[in-house]
Amino acid sequence: MSRYLSKSVLLLVFSVVICCLIYPLALWAIGQAFFPFQANGEMMMGPDGKPVGSRLIAQPFTKDEYFQPRPSAASYDGSASASSTLAASNYMLRNRIAQQLGPIVKYNSGPRAGQLVAPDIEAWFQKDQFGGQPHIVAQWADAHNAVATAWVSADPTHDQYIQDWGKTHTKEVQQFIKDNPGTPEPKSTDLAIVFFESFSKENPGKFPSAVQETKAGKSVTVIEPVATGTDIQSNFFDMWRQDHADADLQNVPADMVTTSGSGLDPDITLENAEYQLDRVSSAWSKDTKQDPARVRSDIEGILQADATAPFYGLAGEKMVNVLDVNLELRKHFGAPPA
Repeated sequence: MSRYLSKSVLLLVFSVVICCLIYPLALWAIGQAFFPFQANGEMMMGPDGKPVGSRLIAQPFTKDEYFQPRPSAASYDGSASASSTLAASNYMLRNRIAQQLGPIVKYNSGPRAGQLVAPDIEAWFQKDQFGGQPHIVAQWADAHNAVATAWVSADPTHDQYIQDWGKTHTKEVQQFIKDNPGTPEPKSTDLAIVFFESFSKENPGKFPSAVQETKAGKSVTVIEPVATGTDIQSNFFDMWRQDHADADLQNVPADMVTTSGSGLDPDITLENAEYQLDRVSSAWSKDTKQDPARVRSDIEGILQADATAPFYGLAGEKMVNVLDVNLELRKHFGAPPA
């Protein structure tokens, strides 16, 4: 009995040493010796030599100077990798797509073919009429409570703005408490709908948006009523589309509005990147005060240099790595304005 037991223990020890020590150590040594970049997560370095991200995991880019990755159901959180489970009828999905398309979608035909829809969205919004009824912002909040509430919690400045609003609109707050006795001390998110209804009446044709101001020599972010800008174009694109159902708009690449299975896809199709090219080149041309045509040509060259197709070009569409391209833009043009 002891003989069999000793052999079993010896076999266990050998198995542990081989599988848990020798094998992993051999893989690590081979990886570090022959594939150090891949073995260390394909980390990319910024101009200062510090890691800025991995080529394998998408991350958000919000500035107009940068290409944007595919939407992420996981908010680009590598520890929460997941696909979206939102149905096509879910307004949160419609809103996410509208946020993406509003500032960049173009007309497909007619006298304005190839031109951005964004200016028309702003002009329509400023008239403050949707479906023949006034107060677009109030209608938006009433019809899509979850989106309005999400706006409040999206940024601390939004939350603070509503807190300050509540101090000067005690009548509206008290009426909310009266109508909702189960919420005697409402938070900013609880007051979202009431706030937008009040704001819409006091500021027709405007929306609360972040604006950069200089105070005491420092740049600070404040919320102000605005009638133009990407917040108008993105938040109200879907409503504008409903009021202009006959408008012929260009089709957009599928990966521009759909998430990947992981929600962390680091690549986009070359078609997607070229759809964003006008926005990106226009922003860099403005920042660098260079000829727009030359800037566009330079960026097009960067895209073509990075583009690759699966199996060395033998199959599939050409793809570009968003982090690769954005780092190359930073290297070529310098840092965009803060």
